[in-house]
Amino acid sequence: MADNEQKAIQLMAEAEKKLHSSKGFFGSLFGGSSKVEEAVECYQRAANMFKMAKKWGSAGNAFCEAASYHAKAGSKHDAASNYVDAANCYKKSDPNEAVTCLLKAIEIYTDMGRFTMAAKHHQAIAELYETEAVDLDRAVQHYEQAADYFKGEDNNSSANKCLLKVAQYAAQLDNYDKAIQIYEQVAASSLESSLLKYSAKEYFFRAALCHMCVDVLNAQHALERYQELYPAFQDSRECKLLKVLIENMEEQNAEGFTEAVKDYDSISRLDQWYTTILLRIKKQLNDDPDLR
Repeated sequence: MADNEQKAIQLMAEAEKKLHSSKGFFGSLFGGSSKVEEAVECYQRAANMFKMAKKWGSAGNAFCEAASYHAKAGSKHDAASNYVDAANCYKKSDPNEAVTCLLKAIEIYTDMGRFTMAAKHHQAIAELYETEAVDLDRAVQHYEQAADYFKGEDNNSSANKCLLKVAQYAAQLDNYDKAIQIYEQVAASSLESSLLKYSAKEYFFRAALCHMCVDVLNAQHALERYQELYPAFQDSRECKLLKVLIENMEEQNAEGFTEAVKDYDSISRLDQWYTTILLRIKKQLNDDPDLR
């Protein structure tokens, strides 16, 4: 490990030396640009040596140096690729630096008209804000931007995956109207495909639960509308649960509400998102003396 790090440090010094010699009068006359190319190669080799030594911050710095000189030379694709390489290193040590590098890569890719690549890196930033530099508001922003770019490139499947993440976090952040709009939109899109039609029931289920967080009467009307749009939904366990939950809410029956959820969970395990939303609905049931 130490040997690889030492080799990397030597390569960094060699790169600096080549760059310095390329700036002199004779360097500019005789092969200045080739010296820069050699320096960039040294930076890239150094970065890989730092990676082998697990010195992630140093590896990221070396890739950034290479990216910077590629950009100055007009090698946009190489510059963007090196910024992405740098981001992948920084992810292991400094998520905020990783975001900075990915944003630089995105700027280059959008300038080149490569919007699918830009979308993928917005998605990568969103995932960083989900897990490492936790900031759900920023995660939502980048998932939305990714979805917008994916849509523009007619990649509706990837766009919908990003939008579903937006809906998931919008609901967690109490923005139920936004979540409902997205879940209904993706459900309607799914109904147009024989392969995706079955998944529509999950999105209608989620949308209805978001409605219940706002108003039980709206939830009732939404459920009726979903059954008209997708008749098969009527016989699903999700639809049956929603009917029982709405009935218990109207009767202000917290115990019946809890039992219905337990019965469903014993067969189809509810994930953390469902648990959070259902607990909010139950709290509303307990706190509100008149849900009608």
